[in-house]
Amino acid sequence: MSDSENSESRAHPSPQSIDAIGEVVLQVVRDLVSELHPTMVDARLVRLDSDLDRDLALDSLSRAELLLRLDRKFRVQLPEQLIGEADSPNDLVRAILAAGPAMGGTPRISRLDLSGAEEVEEPIEAATLIDTLTTHAQNHGAREHVFLWGGARGPERLTYRDLYHEALAAAGGLIERRISPGDRVAIMLPTSRDFFVAFFAVLFVGAIPVPIYPPFRLSQIEDHLRRQAGILINAESVALITNAEIGVIGELLYGLVRALQHIETIADLSKAPLLQAPLPAKAETLALIQYTSGSTGDPKGVVLSHGNLLANIRAMGSVLKASSADRVVSWLPLYHDMGLIGCWLGALYYGAPVMIMSPLAFLADPARWLWAISDHKATISAAPNFAFEFCLKSIEESRIVGIDLASLRAVMNGAEPVSPITINRFIDKFGPFGFRREMMAPVYGLAENSVGLAFPPLGRGPLIDRVDRQLLDRDGLARPAAVDVDDVAMLVACGQPLPHHEIRVVDDAGRELPERRVGRLQFRGPSATRGYFQNPEKTRALFDGDWLETGDRGYIAGGDVFVTGRIKDLIKRAGRNIYPQELEEAIGAIEGVRRGCVAVFPSLDPHAGTERLIIMAETRVADPVARESLRKTVFETSQTLLDLAPDEIVLAPPHSVPKTSSGKLRRSAARAMFESGLWEPGRSNPRWQLIRVAAAGIGPRLRRGVSNIVTIAYGAYVWSVLILIASWVWPCVVLSPVQSFRHNVLHAGARLFFRLSGIRLNTQYESALVPRNAIIVANHSSYLDAAVLAAVLPGEICFVAKEELAHQFFAGVFLRRLGAVFVRRLDPAEGVKDARAALEAARAGACIVWFPEGTFSRMPGLLEFHVGAFITASELGLPVVPSTIRGTRSVLRSDSWLPRRGEIFVHIGRKIMPSGTDFAAGLHLRDLVRAEILNHCGEPDLAHERALPPT
Repeated sequence: MSDSENSESRAHPSPQSIDAIGEVVLQVVRDLVSELHPTMVDARLVRLDSDLDRDLALDSLSRAELLLRLDRKFRVQLPEQLIGEADSPNDLVRAILAAGPAMGGTPRISRLDLSGAEEVEEPIEAATLIDTLTTHAQNHGAREHVFLWGGARGPERLTYRDLYHEALAAAGGLIERRISPGDRVAIMLPTSRDFFVAFFAVLFVGAIPVPIYPPFRLSQIEDHLRRQAGILINAESVALITNAEIGVIGELLYGLVRALQHIETIADLSKAPLLQAPLPAKAETLALIQYTSGSTGDPKGVVLSHGNLLANIRAMGSVLKASSADRVVSWLPLYHDMGLIGCWLGALYYGAPVMIMSPLAFLADPARWLWAISDHKATISAAPNFAFEFCLKSIEESRIVGIDLASLRAVMNGAEPVSPITINRFIDKFGPFGFRREMMAPVYGLAENSVGLAFPPLGRGPLIDRVDRQLLDRDGLARPAAVDVDDVAMLVACGQPLPHHEIRVVDDAGRELPERRVGRLQFRGPSATRGYFQNPEKTRALFDGDWLETGDRGYIAGGDVFVTGRIKDLIKRAGRNIYPQELEEAIGAIEGVRRGCVAVFPSLDPHAGTERLIIMAETRVADPVARESLRKTVFETSQTLLDLAPDEIVLAPPHSVPKTSSGKLRRSAARAMFESGLWEPGRSNPRWQLIRVAAAGIGPRLRRGVSNIVTIAYGAYVWSVLILIASWVWPCVVLSPVQSFRHNVLHAGARLFFRLSGIRLNTQYESALVPRNAIIVANHSSYLDAAVLAAVLPGEICFVAKEELAHQFFAGVFLRRLGAVFVRRLDPAEGVKDARAALEAARAGACIVWFPEGTFSRMPGLLEFHVGAFITASELGLPVVPSTIRGTRSVLRSDSWLPRRGEIFVHIGRKIMPSGTDFAAGLHLRDLVRAEILNHCGEPDLAHERALPPT
C-alpha cells in the first residue's frame, strides 16, 4: 500500500482496518510489556481497554518508547501529548487513525539562518533581569531571542522587542487586578510563548514569579492541582497565571488557597491598558521563589534576588566563555532551575539565540534534541543524566544519519547523579556524529545557589575517580584504587567552584576536612539564597554561619567536587557508609523488579538505636514461590555488591515507591511509609536480627567517638610541640648576634617540628643548588608554608612579610632578627618602595622568599600574583625560583586552628631569568613563574578570584 493510500485509509477507516490497526497496536504493546515486565504482567492479558498505568505499569519513559515504536510501525507522527493523555491502547488506536503520515525519516526542523546576526555585548551594568531585557529590547529589539520548537512547521520566533512589549501588555492586566510589588504570582504553564511573557510581566510590576509545574496528565488534573495547593498556600500566591484548559478546573483552588484572588491567562491579562514602563527594581529585590523538587507536601521555596540570579549567570558564563555568538538548545522544563535560569535566562543575558522545545517533545522522540543541536548549530546545551541514557536506549542510528554535533562546545550533565558508564557509552555511540569527549561537562548545582555551583574547566571532558570502595564506605576516605583492585567505586568529578563561589567539606562536628575525606558539602557565594520563603525552621537548618548546607556528601580532590550521595539517604551500618544509588541500579536490573522503582534507605531500629538497611522494590510478581525466589535474588545482589546483607526486603506493588514530579526517588518518603507499618512482611529470626543490628552499631559509634578524640588530641599535641620548639628557637634567634646562627636555628627547629608532628616533608629539587641572590616565589595555602620553606631551604633566607606582622611583638621581633622585609599591602605607593627594598637586599646576596598571592584562602586554588616583585626583579636582573607547596592546606586550612596529620610535597624548580628590564618583561616573568607553580600545585586556577587582605 502506498503512503497516499495508507493516509486515505486512515481518513476513512473501515471496521476491518480498525480491527487490524487494533491488533497491531496490541502486539506492539504486548512486546513492550514483555520486555519491561516479563514476570509481572502476562502479555496475553493485554487488551485494548487495559489501563496503561494501573494494569501495564507503563511510566512516562515507557510510554515515550511505546509512541516511538508506533510511529515507526505505522509511519505516522503521533502527538507527544499522548504520553500524558493516553489511558489505554484504545486511545492509541484512535490517535493513529487521526494522525497524518510522518514527515520523512528524521525529526528535522527548519534550519535557522543566523549568519547575518551581529554580535552584541552582554549588559554588564545591568543590576536586574528587568534591566537586562530592557537593554536588549532598546538596543537591538529585532534580534531573535527564542525559537520555540515547532517540528516540521518550523519554530515560533520571539524577539527581544516582542517579549518586552508583550510582557508590558500582560503587566497592565496585573496592575488592573491590583497586583502589588512583593506579591507572589504563580505561573503554571507548559513550555510556550505565554510562559516567557508571564515571567517578565510579573517582574515588570514588582511582583515575584513562582513557577510550578503544569499537570502531566489532564485526566489527573484535579489531583495535581490539590497537590500544588501546598506550594500556593506557602507562597501566599494572590494570582495564578495558566492557560484556558487548566483555568476552568483551577477554580477549585479558590477554596484551597485563601490568598488566591485571580486565575488568569495571558490573553485575558493583555486586554488591559499597556503598562508604560517596568516598575523600578534593585539588585536585592526578590526576582524568583523557586520550589525544590518534591516540595508539594512540605514546601521549600528558595528565595532568590535579581543579584543572585545575575551573579550565577555571569559566573557560569565566564567558565563557558559565553557570548552572543553562542546558540543554545534546551528541552528542559521552564519550571526547573536548570531550564529556567541555566538555559533561558542565561541565553537572554548574553544575547544568544535559544531553541527551546517542550519536555514532551523530547520524551516522544529524543532524536529531536540532537537534530535541533545539529540544525541550530548549537554550542551549548544541558540535560540530566537520564536524558543521555534515554538517547542511548531509544535512538536508532538510522534516525540520525547526517546529523552533525561538532558545533557543540559544552553539554552540561547535571541535576542528578552522573553515571560514568552512561557518559562513556554516550561518547562512544555519538562520537561518529561529531560528539567529542571534551564536550561532556558533568556539573553540580542546586536551587539554593540559583542553579550552578561547580563547573569543570571548559574542554577538559569527564574526569572519573576510581577509588577503593572499602575505604570509602568504612572510613570515608576516597583513596585512588590500585590497578589490580576490583572492588572500586567510580565517581565523576562535577567541576570546580564557579568564580567567586566557595565549596568546603566538613565532618559531623563542623570541622573542615582535608582533601579526599568524605563529609558534608557546604558552599557560599553571591548566588546563594537568603533562605526559604516563610520557613524559618528550614532556613536555620540551611545555614552554618555564613556557609550553606547542600544536603550532599562528597569530597574534594585537586579542586574538583565529587558527590557521593545525599546526606539524608546515607545509610550507616556495620561501621560503613552506604550510598544507595548503585545498589538501587543493580536491583532494578533484576528480572521481575521495575527498573527505576527501587528505594534503598535506612530505618532506625527503635530497640537497638542503630540503622537497618531496607530495600523496597516494586514488582508485579504475585506467585508466592516466584516472590521468594525474587527476594533471594535481591538478597544475593546486595551481598555481592556490598558484601552486606539487607535487614529487610519489601516487595511492593507498582507505584508504591514515592517519586518527585521530575521522577527522582523520594527515599525519605519511602522510609516514612515503611516505618508507618504500611507493609508488614514476615521477618525471620527477629531476636537474632535485633542482636546483630545492635552489635553492628557498636563499632560505628566507638569509631566516631575515637576519631573525634584522636583528631583533637593530635591537634593539641602539635600545638604543644610548636610551643616547646618555639620556647628555645625564639630566644636563640632574638638574642644571637650571628646572622648565620639564627638561620641555622630556624632551619633545625622547623625540621624538628615536622618530624615530631609526624608530618612528612617530601622535597624535589630540579637544580642541585638554590641560587643565593635570587627570589624564591611560592604559592600560599596555609600558615605552615613559611615553616615548610624554612625547613627545606638551606642557608640564610629572608621572608617578605605583610606589614601587619611588624606590629606584633613576638612575630615582629622574630622576623626582624631574621632580616625580613615588611610590605605595606594596603598602600600601593609604599608597597612598591617596600618591594624594591626587598629586591635590593636580594641583589646584595640574600635569598628572598616571597608569596606573591599576598594572602591565602581556605578554598583550593592558585590566586592571581601581585606584579610588583616581578617588575622590580626584571629591573634589577634577578632570577626567580618557582617553588610549589602541596598539602599544607589540608594539614592546616585557613580559618582553622586544628592541624591534621598529612603529607607535604615541595617542588623547587629551576631559576627563571627575566627577559628584559621593562614592565612587559615583568609581566612575562610573572606569567612564566605562575604557570610553572600552577602546573605542580594540583589545584585549580583561581585567577578570577580576589582575596582581599584583612583591614
